Parts: sequence; C-alpha cells; structure tokens
Amino acid sequence: MVLSPVPAPGHPVEPQVRPPLTGGTAPTAPGIRPGELPSVHDALLCVALPAFAVSPEHGQLTGEGPGGVYASGRRLLSRCVLRVAGREPVPLQGRLAGADRAVFTAALRLPGDPGPDPAVTVERSRSADGTERITFRNAAPRTVRLPVEISLGTDLADLGAIASGRLRPDLRASVHGTGLRWTAPDGRSASVTTDPAPTDSLAAAGVLRWDTDLAPGAATTLHLRVHTDRAPGAGRPGGHLLSDAQAEGDDPRPGALLRACVDDLRALLQRDPAHPADVHLAAGVPWRCGPVTAEALWAARMALPLGTRLAAGTLRALGRAQVTGGPGAGRLPGPLRDAGPHLPPRCTGVEATLAFPVVLAEARRWGLPAADLDELLPVAERCLGWLRRGLGPDGLLPDPAPGGPWRAETQAHAHRAALLGADLLDACGRPGGDDLRDAARTLRERFRSEFWLDDPSGGRPAAGRTPDGRTWPQLGGWAAHLLDTGLLGGGRCAPGLLDRAETEQVARLLGTPSLDSGWGLRGLGAKEPGHNPFGHRSGAVRVHETAVAVAGLAAAGHEKEAAALLRGLLDAAGFLDHRLPEMYAGEQRATGARPVPHPAACRPAAVAAAGGVHAVTALAGIRPDAPGRSVTVQPMASAPLGAIRLSGLVVAGEPFAVRVGRLGLGMVEEAAEGLQLGV
Repeated sequence: MVLSPVPAPGHPVEPQVRPPLTGGTAPTAPGIRPGELPSVHDALLCVALPAFAVSPEHGQLTGEGPGGVYASGRRLLSRCVLRVAGREPVPLQGRLAGADRAVFTAALRLPGDPGPDPAVTVERSRSADGTERITFRNAAPRTVRLPVEISLGTDLADLGAIASGRLRPDLRASVHGTGLRWTAPDGRSASVTTDPAPTDSLAAAGVLRWDTDLAPGAATTLHLRVHTDRAPGAGRPGGHLLSDAQAEGDDPRPGALLRACVDDLRALLQRDPAHPADVHLAAGVPWRCGPVTAEALWAARMALPLGTRLAAGTLRALGRAQVTGGPGAGRLPGPLRDAGPHLPPRCTGVEATLAFPVVLAEARRWGLPAADLDELLPVAERCLGWLRRGLGPDGLLPDPAPGGPWRAETQAHAHRAALLGADLLDACGRPGGDDLRDAARTLRERFRSEFWLDDPSGGRPAAGRTPDGRTWPQLGGWAAHLLDTGLLGGGRCAPGLLDRAETEQVARLLGTPSLDSGWGLRGLGAKEPGHNPFGHRSGAVRVHETAVAVAGLAAAGHEKEAAALLRGLLDAAGFLDHRLPEMYAGEQRATGARPVPHPAACRPAAVAAAGGVHAVTALAGIRPDAPGRSVTVQPMASAPLGAIRLSGLVVAGEPFAVRVGRLGLGMVEEAAEGLQLGV
C-alpha cells in the first residue's frame, strides 16, 4: 500500500502514479467493487513487457474481468472465443510453455463420432506479444469439415480502469484487411489480422469464419496477430542482458526454480522510454509495470550473479531522478509505503538512496565495467553525502522525517551503505571513506544500546524507536536485513550491526515457528499483536525477505535455519509452478496445504524472481572480487540439498560455474582467465 501524506521538510514524497479511471457510468465487473483489484492468480500470465496477456486456464478470452492482450498499459483484445460447428471445444489443459507463452489443449467432438473418444484436438498457443496459433488435428479415419468461428472484441481500456473494475462496453468493429479493427473515442485503435484470410466476416458482431476440410491424420493452423496503431515505443530489450544460469544436482527443485526465475526476470525487462539504451525491471505484472522503483534496485542487486548490465541500467535510470539541490540534495525520490500495523509509513526514497551505493559497490565486485562505474560514481557520492548529513546527533538515521521515527531496517540499510560506500570511495581514490566508517561505527554502537531489548529468552532487536525512547518490540521478517552485510574487497563480508551473540539470537528467532511459516519468513511473527497472514507487512511471506534471510544466515554460519527457510521457499515454488508472487499468505504449513498468493500480489514479480536467484546461489556462497582478480566460494558445509552444480553465472564478465559436493566442499569449474580461486 502506498500512501501520499504531507511531505516532511527535506523528505519530499511523490504520490503514486495511477492510470486514470474511466468516467461516466461505466459498468463494474461482476463481483468486483471499485478500487478492489480483480484476482489474476487463477489465470495464466504471458509476459514480455511492454506486452502481456492474461488468459483463463481454458484459454477463451470472454471479455470478463482482466483477461486479454495488453500493450503499454492498454488492453488491445478482451474477447477471443473459438467455436467449431457452433460449439466451444472442451478444455483439457492450460499451461505456461515459457514466461511469454501459454498453451491450451482442448478436445472437439463432432456429430457422427463413435464412442466417447474425440476425433479432433485443438491446441492454442498464445504469446504475450499478441500472436496466437490455433491448430486443429484430425485423428478420425475420415475427412471432417470444420466450420470455425472466432468472436473478437475489445474495449481498448487502460489498465487502471480494468484494475478498478470499471469496464466499458466493447467497441464496434470494422473490417480491416484480413481481420477486424476497433477505434476508441480518443483515437487509439487496435486490429487483428489472420492467416489464412476468413471466408466470411460479420464486423457488427466481431465474428470471423472459416470452413476447413481436414483429411485423416492432417492438421491445419490459423494464425492471429493483434496490432496497435500507437507509435512504437522503446520495444523489447535486445541482446543477452541476463545469463542462462542453471542448477543441477541431487535435488531438482533449485534447477526448476532458477530456470523459471531467469525467464521471469527476462520477461519483466523494459527500456527506459526516454533513454532506450537503459534497461531495468518492472516491479511486477499486471499491476506494477510503472517507473523504476527501489524494488527494481534490490532485484538488480540479487540478480548480479546473472551479470552486471541490469544493475548498470537500473542505477542510471534511478540516478537521473536524484534531487540535486535544497535540504534533500543527493536523495532519490520515492513515495511513502505502508509499514504494517505498528510502525508509521516508511519512505521508499530513503531505501533507494541507501541501496544505490550498495548496488554499485557490489556490482563492481562482480565485474561492472569501468566506464559504467565512472558514470555512476558521482551519483553514489551524492547519496553518501545525503546519508552523512541525514544522520542525527545520536548517529542514527530517521525515516521518513528528520524528527523520526528510527526504524531498525533503515539502520541496517544505512550501516551497509556506509561501509560499502567507504570501500567504494577508497577503491576509486575518492575522499570520505574514513568519515563513513566512523559513522558506521557510531551507528553500530548506538544500535546495540538503543535497539537491543533484553529479555529472559535472550533478547531481540526492536523494530523501531521514537525520539522519546519508546520502542516497537514486534519481531518480523525485517530482522533478516540485520544479517545482510554486503561484500567488501577480497570476498570479505562487511561487519554487521550485531555482535556474535546477538547474531546467534536473531538467527534462532528467525528459525522459530513464529517467524518461519514452513513456506518462508513471515513479515510479522505469528504471536505478535496485529498479525495477519495476508498482511504484506503484518504476516505475509515476502520472498525478498526470505531470500535475504537465507543468504544472511548462511553467510553467518547458521545453516540449519538457512536450510529450513530455503526448503520452505523451494516447496512453495513447486506448488506455484515455480513462478513466485512477491508475497503469499504466512499461514502455518500443514499436511495437504499449499501456499496462497496475496490477492494483490503481482506474479511474476521482480523481487520474487530475483529472490529465487539469490536464495539458490547462496548454496555456493560466491564471493567475487573482480577488481582484485579473485573469487572465493564459501558453500554451506552441511550441503542441505546434496550435491549441486551452478553454471552459466557471470563473474568479471566471463562465464562462471561452481560445484558443491555432498560433503559441502566447493570447487570452481569455470572462471575468467587470471582469476585467483579460493574456497
């Protein structure tokens, strides 16, 4: 949930941009109240941004709900209903054949068929870009005549209107070439072309017809393509932006998840319209395809094992929006976002500003080219300058307003930014590193004295505190960020906010049933007041936090807790066809149960797909230092999933592969020439 309150001095708040809703007396979709997102979790989403298609499992686009073919935020086709001899084929199966394509299989019984066996099968292959192939196959021992009819229609509605449930009637079609064309009152238009051309068309009804004779054992295919007359935008990103990472080993689950995550990340790539050379990730489909956000930055960071080009494009896109003057100079913009039932809203701009130097520093370790580093370093310096000025007299960073509150998650982000930023400045010969390390040291000391709450069970970190000393003791998935320290030179992990005993206690707490739902890490502990299994900050499992916890726990040596969360995430992915939503219900896992997606969650989602990459690669513990010409692997010694081989990764711009045996021993099998290898 994004809020738009009055901005605090020095912390401007940008309201969330929403597409305009249709006006007048447009009807509301059945069962959907205005402002309530329609469910898409029972649909198949084919994605290749800026285009995507939402299809029910039976494959027929009926014009109801959010189903249809979309491009650049507008629905180009809402109805595509196939009938043969006046009857709809009997649906048998709908499945995703890739991130950008769905396949639907149906059977067709014709008059005169003996027995229950269908003689004709129908396969529809629908792609995100609006192309569809409909193939008929005849297994009968006789020639059959197929009177085929396809009913087409569209409202050319904006996604915002569809999301609100305010739909308008289909537009009237006209004959256009080998198909039909629709034009909206605002002049926008869409058309469908077919091959072969129809034998008859009824434009007023939006119907195209064919008569086909199909010989025994023969097949025939109809091709449909949706077009828009809108001037073409930046188009799909070309080239090989993300590597073909693979995982294989004793357990097949990591490999299946990694393949799906890479496919989803590629499907979510989009160009910056004003700067087409820069590519970043949309937050998710269908509801969050808008401008680049802090989540895109986190996703790019977790996807660094697939290459650094995505991180570079994301950093450039965010850097162009940096505030250059006034009290907020150096800060990146971002709206306030709901933080759950206990804490006030947090600022995504603060989160992005602290993440920027972290992502740049780690991208450099993975092999970011020097030209990209030189271009982006001044933006990171301004972010770090804002951080130094934003730290209060007590050494802590308020969020969102200068007067507080102080939240633990923000201190973790600030501490990481200070240490990795100092390392980055030193390596690039820039001043300011010592001041940042001093600030990080002060922040650590203050955090341990102000945020650690002692109790008979060993204590816990507070979620936040106010200027008058009041604390929020509620424990949740945010605590995973306390273990996310980041990479320094030589493959070393940066020091964390917590000492060794506190780290062990947090690891123990993350592994308790209150936080570990069996499917992943809950956003708020099950025993905490205000817990809601579907609350995105009050109990739902957020894949990003679970992946951060897996990697952080493994790096800190708490493999039992890391392995439990990883197994839960892999099991949840299996039930969700390996396409993880950004969040799903944090209900306790039980026999026969399966994870339930949050009703407003996007699927695919960038942070979820990148989180899957982050969690799987944590098994090998890859610690690159491309500038130092070295790479170290620190795999989980317990080998919780048995032997595993990760290949197709990228370190220092070259392919990288590592194998971890059943005894937890790692071996680098492929790496750039000249890299010093260590285990």
